[in-house]
Amino acid sequence: MEQSENVMRLAKPKRKGLMGLVFSRLMIVVLLLVVQVLLYLSVFDWFRQYLPHYAVIQSAFILLMTVYLFNNKMDSTAKLTWLALSAILPALGAFLLLYTQTNVGNRTVQKRVEVRIDETRDALPQDAAVLERLRGDAYGTDDLRRYVNRSGCFPIYDRTEVTYFPLGEDKFAAMLRELEKAEKYIFLEYFIIDEGYMWGRILDVLARKAKAGVDVRVMYDGTCEITKLPHDYPKRLEQLGIKAKMFSPVTPFLSTHYNYRDHRKILVIDGKVAFNGGVNLADEYINRKEVFGHWKDTAVMLRGDAVQSFTLMFLQMWNVHEEQPDFAPCAEPSAPAENAEGFVMPFGDCPFDGDKVGESVYMDILYRANDYVHIMSPYLILDGELETALKYAAQRGVDVKLILPGIPDKKMAYALAKSHYRSLHDAGVKIYEYAPGFVHAKVFVSDACRAVVGTINLDYRSLYHHFECATYLYRTPCVANIEADFAETLSKCREVTDESIKNETLSYKLMGSLMKIIAPLM
Repeated sequence: MEQSENVMRLAKPKRKGLMGLVFSRLMIVVLLLVVQVLLYLSVFDWFRQYLPHYAVIQSAFILLMTVYLFNNKMDSTAKLTWLALSAILPALGAFLLLYTQTNVGNRTVQKRVEVRIDETRDALPQDAAVLERLRGDAYGTDDLRRYVNRSGCFPIYDRTEVTYFPLGEDKFAAMLRELEKAEKYIFLEYFIIDEGYMWGRILDVLARKAKAGVDVRVMYDGTCEITKLPHDYPKRLEQLGIKAKMFSPVTPFLSTHYNYRDHRKILVIDGKVAFNGGVNLADEYINRKEVFGHWKDTAVMLRGDAVQSFTLMFLQMWNVHEEQPDFAPCAEPSAPAENAEGFVMPFGDCPFDGDKVGESVYMDILYRANDYVHIMSPYLILDGELETALKYAAQRGVDVKLILPGIPDKKMAYALAKSHYRSLHDAGVKIYEYAPGFVHAKVFVSDACRAVVGTINLDYRSLYHHFECATYLYRTPCVANIEADFAETLSKCREVTDESIKNETLSYKLMGSLMKIIAPLM
C-alpha cells in the first residue's frame, strides 16, 4: 500500500502493451474460451460429414429457426441478426441462440435479483400528495411513473434538490466534500474503478471513515479485474475496514455472465446525498489522464427524499448473494429539501424482467416532446423502435439534436453509429460530433422541463443487457442548467452534414455495414 498527498494506492497499475497482455488474466480467459469454441466447432464439423442429406436437414432446420424466432419476444432487429447467423452458420448459430436463451451461468443470479426486487417492491412508499399534484399532467409524468414501477419500486418525489455537474471534475470535487461529512454509511456501486489519482483520493477518505466506524461498502463490476484491478482487490479493501464485492467476476468458461454487467454508478452517503451519472472512478473521467482527447461527462447530486431510491437500488445489488439480506438503511427517512422545486424519480433497469425501461423512458420523452429533445450519448447502436422514435419526433417538427463523440473509444461502435447517420439526417435529426474528444455523458433534455441523467447509453448493451440506473427530472431548476450545458457543448461540435456523410471514409462505411448485421450481439 502506498500513500502520498492523500492519494492511496493498493495495487500497481496493470502492465500495458504486448507483454502485459500475454501474462495477464485476460489472456488466460481468452485462451480457455478459444479452446472451448474450437472444441464446439470440431464437434459440428465431425457431425456434418455423417450427414449425406445435410442440405435438406439444413433447410428444415433454418425453417424451424425462422418459426421459432418469429414467435419469440425478442426485438425485431435482434431476430434479423439471428436469422442471418442461422442461414450462414446453422449449427453455430443454433448453439449461440440456445446459449443466450437458456441464460447459461446467470440463472442463479437472475433468480436472486428477482427475489430481491420482489421482496422490496413496497419498500418505499409513494407520497399520494405528489401524485395528486401530477394528476392530468400534460407530459404524462404519472403515466410514466406507473410504467417504470412495473419493474421495481421507484416512487416519484418532490422535496429533492438536484445539482447538475457538466464535467467529471465537478462531480469529483463535490464527492470529496460530501464524503468527508459521512457519519453513518457510504455506499459506492460503480462499473469501473481504477487505481490512480481520482480513486486514490476517494480511497483515502473511505479508509479514514471506515477506521472511524462508518459503514463503508464498495461494489464494482467483475470486468475490472480483466484490465484494471487484481483479482484479490476486494480483500485488499477489506484490510482497510471497507466491505467490498465484485459483481459477477469474469470466468474462463462460456457463459452469459459476459452479458448482464453492473453498469450503474451510484454513491449514497448517510441517506442524505446521492450521486448518479456517467462518471466512473478513474482518472480519464476527470481529465487527469487523456485517452481520447477531452473527456466530456456529466452527473447529478441529489439531496432530499429521492436519495432513498438510490439507497434501495444499491442494497438490492449488494444483497444478491446475502443469505440474510439487510435493507434497514432504506427505512431511514432522508432529510427533505423543503424548498426544492419540481419532481425527481430515480429508476433502475434490470435486464432480466423483459421491460426495456431505459429505452421506454427515452422514447416517452421523444413521443411527448413539443419543442425540442437534446441528447448526448457516447454510442449510437439503435434498434428499430428507438430509431423510429427519433425520426418521428424530428419529422413532426421537434428539434432533435444529438451530440456524439468526435474521437471514438471503440472504432467498431463508431462505425455502427455512423451507419445510422443517413437515415436520421434525412428525417431531420441534427447530429453533431464533439470535436475536442470523447462524449461519455448520457443525457436527454426536453422542452425546458424534462431531463434524464444517468448511465444508459443508446446501444444494445445498455438498453438490453446491463443493469443500469438514471435520474428522471421534471420541472426541477437544474433542467435549465442541463440545457445550457448542452448549448455550450454544441458550440464545440462539428455538424454532420449531407456532404460529410457522402465523404465518410470507405473503411467506416464498410465496417458499419458489416457490423450492423451483428449489432444486437455487441
